[in-house]
This record gives sequence, structure tokens and C-alpha cells, in this order.
Amino acid sequence: MYTKARELADDKVQLAAQTYELVDKHIRRLDGDLNRFETELRKKEAEQGDSAPSQAEVTTRKSIEPQRKRGKNSQSSDAASDVPSAAEVLDMPVDPNEPTYCICHQVSYGEMIGCDNPDCPVEWFHFACVGLTSKPKGKWFCTRCSQDRKKK
Repeated sequence: MYTKARELADDKVQLAAQTYELVDKHIRRLDGDLNRFETELRKKEAEQGDSAPSQAEVTTRKSIEPQRKRGKNSQSSDAASDVPSAAEVLDMPVDPNEPTYCICHQVSYGEMIGCDNPDCPVEWFHFACVGLTSKPKGKWFCTRCSQDRKKK
């Protein structure tokens, strides 16, 4: 029975690795296609002598921006000991398709807090980058959004 379970586990690992490789291959293909498309678009604009970006380019840029969902939860404080430090995270290899957050433009790691302004351009911040050690009570706004709210 143990050998059967081990065989099934090995099969699962092999399937997961194959799936990862297939997805990675398609992502590389899509990245290459996107680069070719952008190059062609720039060439066409250069030929037309148009200095302003075309509507197609603006639409393309907007459609490829990573979509960040407001529902991302920060990690709980009791799990903070399991979270790698910023230095450890920065030493890890980063997937180029991984979205970046915060004013530091790094990937998601450790405890993070979301700005309560739904139009915040950054949205998510690492606690250390905004000087927090624990989650504040009530609504929290980043420095930029706080300043914008005071101007109104």
C-alpha cells in the first residue's frame, strides 16, 4: 500500500512539473508576441510621425497591466514568524510576471496593508515601508491618499 501511495505522489509531482513547464512556455511565447506587437506598433507610429500615443497603444497598455484585486489579505501577526525577512525575499529569484506593490516596487511578502482609497495607484504596502508594526484600527490611507484627502 505504501508503494502505491508513493507512486501516486510521484505521478502528482510529475504532473505538476509538466503543467508548470507548459504554462511557463506559453507565458514566454506570449511575452515574445507582445514584444513583437509593441515593436511593430512603434514602427508604424514612427512612420506616421505621430508623437502622441495611438488609441490602440493606450488600450494595449491598459489591458496588460496586472490586475490587483482589493481582496488581498495581509498576513496575520501570529504567522509573522514564518514570513521571510525583506532581505531574504529580495535574494529569492523573482518571477518577471509577478506583480509589484508598495512604494518600494517589490513583490508581495510579509505583512501588508491595503490603502482604503479605492483609487489608490499603489494599493498595497509592506508594513516596514510605511512604518507600521501592527495593523491600525479603522481605515488606513497611504501618505499620498491622505494628502489628497486633505486637499479636498
